[in-house]
Amino acid sequence: MPSRRLRRRTALLGCAVLAATAMSGAPPAQARPAGAPAGAAALRDVMAVGNGQGGTVSFIDTATYRNLGSIDVVPDLQERLDAMNIVERIGYEAVNAAQGYRKLVDDMAVSPDGTTLYISRGVLSDAVAFDIATKKMLWRHKTEGFKADHAALSADGKQFVVSATTASKAEVIDTATGKLQTSFATGTYPHANDYSPDGTVLYNSSIGITSLPKLLNGLKGSRAVTAVDAQTFKPLRTYTFEYGIRPAVFTRDNRTMYAQLSYLNGFIEYDLAAGKTTRTVNMPFSDKAAKMKPDDYPQNSAHHGMAMNADETKLCMAGTIDDYVSIVSRPGLTADGTVHYPTDALPYWTQTSPNGHDCFVSLAEDDQISVVDYRTAKEVARIDVGRFPQRERAAKLTPAAIAALDPAKG
Repeated sequence: MPSRRLRRRTALLGCAVLAATAMSGAPPAQARPAGAPAGAAALRDVMAVGNGQGGTVSFIDTATYRNLGSIDVVPDLQERLDAMNIVERIGYEAVNAAQGYRKLVDDMAVSPDGTTLYISRGVLSDAVAFDIATKKMLWRHKTEGFKADHAALSADGKQFVVSATTASKAEVIDTATGKLQTSFATGTYPHANDYSPDGTVLYNSSIGITSLPKLLNGLKGSRAVTAVDAQTFKPLRTYTFEYGIRPAVFTRDNRTMYAQLSYLNGFIEYDLAAGKTTRTVNMPFSDKAAKMKPDDYPQNSAHHGMAMNADETKLCMAGTIDDYVSIVSRPGLTADGTVHYPTDALPYWTQTSPNGHDCFVSLAEDDQISVVDYRTAKEVARIDVGRFPQRERAAKLTPAAIAALDPAKG
C-alpha cells in the first residue's frame, strides 16, 4: 500500500492543480481538439480503466490523478443472461471456469470527440457503444464465439476492432452503426489489437489455448502476430512464435516490437523486418514467483503489461506474478528502477499517460491504479477504482460526459 506521505502528496498535488486552474478561470487538464472551432467544448485528458469483474469503466484525470467517476457498462446484464440459448450458456460458463472469474469488461476506447464509449464485454461475447453523457446504449454487436477480447479504435474513430477469441478472427465494427464491416483471420485465441504508431498497420497477437498446460504447448494452436493493412485489413505478414504473445509495443519506424510472451518472466526485442528475436531480457523473480509452477501463472502470463514513453526511450514493464513494475531504458534494456507492490496485488496492465511521462499500472487484485514516473522510476500516486481493473486506455472526455459519471461506483 502507498505510504501516508505518498497519499498526502497526491492529494495536495490534486488540490494545487485544481486551485491554480480555478484562479485562472480554466478547467483543469483541458485543451481544444486540433482543428476545432473556438466555441467547441474543451476536452479533458483522462485514463479510462476497465474494471473487469465490476462491469464498470472508471475515468482518472491524468493531471490531478483524481478518479472522476465511472459508468456502468453492463446495465443489461440480466437481460443478456436470460437471452442466452443453451449453447451460449455453456460457452459462458466454460469461459468463466477457464479464467477463474467472470470478466465483464475486457477492453474499451473513447471516441475522438470525447462523447462515446466503446466496450468489448468479455464473457458476454459482444461489443457495445454508450453515449457517456446520457448513459444510453447506442448499439450492440454480438461477436462470433464465446469471448470478446482486446480491442482497438482507429485514429479517426470510425472502426472498433475486437478479437473474437474462440473464432480465431478479429472483427471490424463500424462505430456509426455497430454493424460488422469485415473480419480477418488470426492465430489461435486472438488477444491484442495494436495499431502501429503511424496508423498504417494493425497487429493482432494470438496466445493459443491458455487452458492447456505448458507440457501440451504444441497443441495450443497458432501463436502469431498477424499484420494487416489498417485500411483494407488484408494480410501483410504473419510472424510465428513458440509461445503466446502477450502485451506488445511497436516503435514509430515500424521496425521493432517489444513483447511479453507466455511463461517468460521478462520480454523480447523483435526485429519486424528480419522476422526474428534480437534480444531476450529475463527479469528477476520475486520470492513468491520463484516458487510458482508455470501452469499456475494467470492465463499463462508471467509478465502482462507493457508500455513505452512518448520519446521511445523507456519501457514500463509489469511483473505480474512478481508484484512489481520496472522502468527499462532503451536501447540498453537495463532497469532504471522497480516499484514493488504487496504480494498478490497482480499488476496486470500498463499504459502511458497522455502527458507521455507517466505510466499507469493496474493492480487488479487491489482494485487500484498505481502511477509511476518514467523519469524517476518512482510511484507518484495510487488511485482507488472498481473491482479488478485491467485494461487502461488514454482518452479525452467532454465536460458533459464528465458531469454524468457516477462517483459512487469506482
